[in-house]
Formats: sequence, structure tokens, C-alpha cells
Amino acid sequence: AFADGALTAGQVATIAPITGEEQRAAAEAQGVDLGAVDRALTEVAQSPAHERLAQAVHHYLEALDPDGVEPDPTEGRRLSIAKHADGSVTGRFDLDAVGGEKVQAAIESIVQANRPQGDTRTRAQQNADALVQLCDNQLAAGSLPTLRTVKPHVVVTIDVDDLADTDTTGPAAARTGFGARISAARARWLACDATISRLVMGPGGLPLDVGRDKRVVPPHLRRAVEQRDGHCVFTGCAAPTHWCDVHHLREWVADQGETSLDNSALLCERHHTKVHHGFRVERQPGGRWRTWRPDGTEILIGTPLLV
Repeated sequence: AFADGALTAGQVATIAPITGEEQRAAAEAQGVDLGAVDRALTEVAQSPAHERLAQAVHHYLEALDPDGVEPDPTEGRRLSIAKHADGSVTGRFDLDAVGGEKVQAAIESIVQANRPQGDTRTRAQQNADALVQLCDNQLAAGSLPTLRTVKPHVVVTIDVDDLADTDTTGPAAARTGFGARISAARARWLACDATISRLVMGPGGLPLDVGRDKRVVPPHLRRAVEQRDGHCVFTGCAAPTHWCDVHHLREWVADQGETSLDNSALLCERHHTKVHHGFRVERQPGGRWRTWRPDGTEILIGTPLLV
């Protein structure tokens, strides 16, 4: 079939393990017609269900040794993360069936719980947003193992002048804990709901003074915002409070916005990002929240949320 151009080299490589010495010996001992198996797998490879070829080969090989020792599924697990020049990352993981099921179940729970009306994201985008939200939730819960007595969190270091200079985006002005360089604008967005620490550096690059950590949004104010808003206030989104950041309607750095109930809004990670990229939310006197796109048009239920 391969010689005739009906199969790809990749499909041949997928089927090839059935012809290994041990596999052929096991097939002969059990009276298996290897030619019939070969033809059946070739048919699968040429059928509309060709994406299941690897699964079919796996089932056949398992059937050759039904009483064999169950392999340790954790031995084959792999996760690699490659970092690019702009700080973005590309990843690949290989998981066994049970590990993969757990990951899919966790991501699916976030995807299905956050399906605002008019959502135009692809499934790949939904999965990626769900993965970030899942990590965001876990970090916020404070239940992850500590790192040298400190709870794991996102760390960003930025010079105070770059933080305060709101007239420019400040490319590569801030550094994250894992070494990525991000803009001052992005650092200001992260600082919207964060803990701020002040360090005074000497001419030799050594810290002269370390100030106390200060929470931008204190716990009592967050409780009040959660009680008032109930969920993400971006039109069409109902992400629960524990997914959300407290956003300053008037930015506390750029616009000297005060940290108060009137100047606060609950926004999930994705929509908090959108609001810092041109979208706008506003609370009406009667308590209703409204959302506008960067072009000034209002987002209404039943219209696409993003453009």
C-alpha cells in the first residue's frame, strides 16, 4: 500500500511495531494470522477513521500479551517548555491515558463553566485560556507547596520610574521571576491586583532598604467587591468570584485611581486582560454593568463579545 502511495511513511511507522521479533513470535504462538492483521490495519489507515490507527495498533499489541505486567504509566510522562525571546512559551506534553484524562477533565471544567454568549474563540484558544485560568485559581488558592517558605506566585521586578511613566508602554522594562522581559504597561496591569514590595538599591546594585509588602487590594475590600458584583462583570461572562481579579476602573498608577469599592470591578483573567487592552467596563447608578469595545461600540447580550 505504501509503494502504491496509499499510505504515508508515518502510517507505516505506526504499523511497523507489529512485525517486531517478539511480536511475531507471540502471534505465531497464539495462531494469529499476521497477514490478516496487517491488512486490517492498512484498511484502518485508509479509512475515514485513520486518526485511530495508533489506537488500533496499541490494542492489537496489548492483546498479544493480555497477562503481561501492567507498565508504570508515570514512566512515559513528559512535559517540556521552551521559552522564546519575547518571554512567551511553547510546550509539549506526553501523558498516559489516565493522566491525560485528568488534564482534560480539569481543562474541560473551566471551558464549560466559561462560555459567554457570542464567544468567538477557537477550541484551542479556549483550552489555552482554561489552562492559564486553572493555574491562576491554584496560585490564588495558596494551597500549592511553598518555595523556600514563600507561596508560589508571579514575581515581577520593575524600576519605579518605569512603573510611574504611564506615557509609554516601556518595552522590556520589567523582569519576571523566570527571566522573561515584559513591558512596563503589562507590569502595571499585573499590579492592578497584587502585592507591592519596595526595594531601594545602592550604587553597587545591592539592596539598601527593603520595605514591607503592601497589598494593593486589601482582603476586606475584596470581600466587599465580591459581595457586590457576584461574578465577572464583563458583559456576557459569569466567571465566579474566585476566578477574578479586582480591577481598578481608574488605574491606580496611570490615573491615580483610588483603591475603593466605587473604583473596583471583578474581572476574570481573560477579561481583565481585555480591559487593559482597550475594552471598558462601567457601573451604572442603578448597579448594572456595561461593556464597550475599543471602537466605542457597546457589547450587548447576543452580539459577539470580541472583535
